[in-house]
Amino acid sequence: MTLGLHRVSVREHAWLCTEPVPASLDCAQLTESAFDYLCSLSERFSSGGARLLQVEGRRRLKLDNFVGVIQTPCGTVLEIVPKHHAEGGSLAEARLLLRKLLLALLDLPTRDVGAASLQLFDAPLSEWVMGRFLQELDTLVSRGLRFEYQRVDEELPFLHGQLNLNRQLRQPPGREHRFHVRHEVYLPDRPENRLLKLALERVRQGTQDANHWRLAQELSFRLAEIPASRQVEQDFRAWGHDRLLAHYQAIKPWCELILSQHMPLAVAGDYQGMSLLFPMEKLFERFVARWLRASLAVGLDMRTPARSESLCEHQQQPIFRLEPDILIADGGQRWVLDTKWKLLDASKRADKYGLSQSDFYQLFAYGQKYLGGAGRMALIYPRTESFQSPLDTFDFGGGLSLEVLPFDLDQERLLGIERLRLARRTHEERLVA
Repeated sequence: MTLGLHRVSVREHAWLCTEPVPASLDCAQLTESAFDYLCSLSERFSSGGARLLQVEGRRRLKLDNFVGVIQTPCGTVLEIVPKHHAEGGSLAEARLLLRKLLLALLDLPTRDVGAASLQLFDAPLSEWVMGRFLQELDTLVSRGLRFEYQRVDEELPFLHGQLNLNRQLRQPPGREHRFHVRHEVYLPDRPENRLLKLALERVRQGTQDANHWRLAQELSFRLAEIPASRQVEQDFRAWGHDRLLAHYQAIKPWCELILSQHMPLAVAGDYQGMSLLFPMEKLFERFVARWLRASLAVGLDMRTPARSESLCEHQQQPIFRLEPDILIADGGQRWVLDTKWKLLDASKRADKYGLSQSDFYQLFAYGQKYLGGAGRMALIYPRTESFQSPLDTFDFGGGLSLEVLPFDLDQERLLGIERLRLARRTHEERLVA
């Protein structure tokens, strides 16, 4: 079990510095080495087209809208949680929200995890992920690992299996008593098991929870004969999906998460530790889309995202693809919905509530290309204390309108959805689904 880790918990857009400051979710002190590591990590992100943080001066930086956990080589664990309250909000609430969003990203049913366990498990994201992986692996091992027959060619002092005549005839003098044979052995050395063994080793080395470490040690002994994967991507591609591996499907998302194969963005480089990062825009988009898919009436076609239209053509080829987050179709009628992870303030009419003009230009283009210039669209933002009800409708003219709606992440409902006049499931249908 790794020792000596120093945990720092903050929210998106928090300030980090090296000088002593009153600790809060919006400001925290880091060691010099952790600060330097974040700066170097930010450079790698920037070269890949993403921005992890803004560096202001030599000893001060501001985080962007990524959430998750970063473990530095010096032992600092930086936990970044969502900021879904304009003012206030506790660390426990933010952790619960992040786990809820993560379940939607992995497409896991919340009921399989249990709401009570989410609320009671007051630990950073990395420990929660490792705990879920260990629980699933313990269940899997108890049910039985999948073995497969593998052909083995070897030289034995006795005849076993099929005699390899070509090699036996070339046996040198004095070794006629040895047999070159070919036979099959029933082994657990499969791509799925190799990946689980590698993920288990990372959890065993990275956990700070004593119960997790003990369970990881026990499982490590039970999987001792399985080699760890050395070709992660290749083994994930070879992961089987037949009915004999159906009981492996529950653990696969957690294994992908730990081995950094299933995330919108992961920390890359020589040192990773147990680092997981996610853009909040993607988490929010996936959560809203999943909720809509479960809430809309059966038969509606929903695409996330839509990619069928472009802004214009150049040399008879489409250019500048238009990709709304959600496109819903019911026969010949369509709706365009876009999600934005930004905190609005409904009281600031003079400041346009915090809305972005570029977002409205974008939605206007979506309306022209996907709706033919007439229809209903929506921009969906998180509900906060300062944005609790839909804004008045925005009219583009020509029959094209835009609703700005709040999504309540705590109650899991879209306020003002009735304005879009979408066919929805009844309460009884949602319970069955």
